[in-house]
Parts: sequence; structure tokens; C-alpha cells
Amino acid sequence: MKRKAKGKLISFEGAEGSGKTTQINRLLARLEKAKFKTVVTREPGGTEIGEEIRHLIIHNAKSNLMCAEAELLLFAASRAQLVRELIIPALKVGRIVICDRYLDSTTVYQGVARRLSPDPVQQINQFAVGSVMPDLTIVLDVPPEVSMARIRKRHSDLPDRMEKENIEFYRNVREGYLLLARSLPDRFFVADGTQPALKVEKLIWKAVHDRLA
Repeated sequence: MKRKAKGKLISFEGAEGSGKTTQINRLLARLEKAKFKTVVTREPGGTEIGEEIRHLIIHNAKSNLMCAEAELLLFAASRAQLVRELIIPALKVGRIVICDRYLDSTTVYQGVARRLSPDPVQQINQFAVGSVMPDLTIVLDVPPEVSMARIRKRHSDLPDRMEKENIEFYRNVREGYLLLARSLPDRFFVADGTQPALKVEKLIWKAVHDRLA
């Protein structure tokens, strides 16, 4: 597999409980075995400022009172810092950056599921990331019933702000991701997150390999 000097940005998307963390770790192991230099980060978060914003959005005691517009702007603020502090420098030195969520999460969660107008969502997204778009976006697709069942099985943490949403919210999230994937087939790769983890891992690795080759 030939490697170019410029890095690549790979984002993972999907509803809560879709298996993103598992597949990110498996892809990371394959990339490192192939001798690629990697950086793994997440949204919101990934920087000291971003992690403070993450806590405010997800774990603040009054986060249930947060309006959708404030949520949108906080996600964008965290993303703007992440792009400039971590992602751009890593790409410049040829790293493969794997990001657990990126701007598509805002398009889907705040734009589709929270029903904010798509025009300001798109403009705010663009302002936050500039020209830094993913080379590949992997969506782990699971039905909303699967998302909620997997969330309920998590015992290590109490449900956060996003995990407390109802099934209709997750149904809209899923539809939003699938619509995005259909509209941007050159960037998106959709994997069935209900399949065995090893099978999903192999499908993702082929998609990534094809982009890096």
C-alpha cells in the first residue's frame, strides 16, 4: 500500500450504541500494523477546550435545559478548536486522523433530529471546519431499537444527554445518516452495525485500504 505525504481524515458516524468505539480501535490496530502514523480523536472534545465544552453539553446538571441552537453552537466551537489545534497539524505531517464524529453529526443530530433549519446548520458547520473535510466517512448503521437496547446494556456509566433521547429521535438520526450517505456516495461508506464485529471490521478495512492505496 503506497502512502502519500499528506494525511487523511477518516470520520466515524452513527447513533449511540452503533459500535463506533469498537471499530475505531480495530481500524487503529490495522493501520498501526501497516506502519501508518495515526491520531485518534473525538467530538465533542479532543482538546482541553473541547473536553470542557463536551462536559458542558453532555454532563452538566442543567444540560436538559439547553436549547437546540445553543447545543449547535457549542458543538461547532469544540470542532473549530479541534480542527485548528489537532487535525490540521496532524494532516500536514502525513498522519491518518480518525475522528469519532465530525460535522455530519451536527447535520444529523441538530439539523435533522432537533429539526433546526438546514441553512444555518450548514453555514455554521462550514465556518467551524473551513476546508477540512473527511476523505472518508464511515457510518455504522443500526436500527433505533438496537441503539436503545445497547444503551440499556451499558453498566459502567449513567446515560448522558444524548443517550436519554427517545426512539423517535434515534429513528430520525438513522434516517438522517442514510440520506447523507446516499447524497454523498463518494465520501460515505455505510456498514451494517448489526453484523458480527469481525465482519464489520473487514468491510471497513477494505474501504479504508481503497482510499489509502
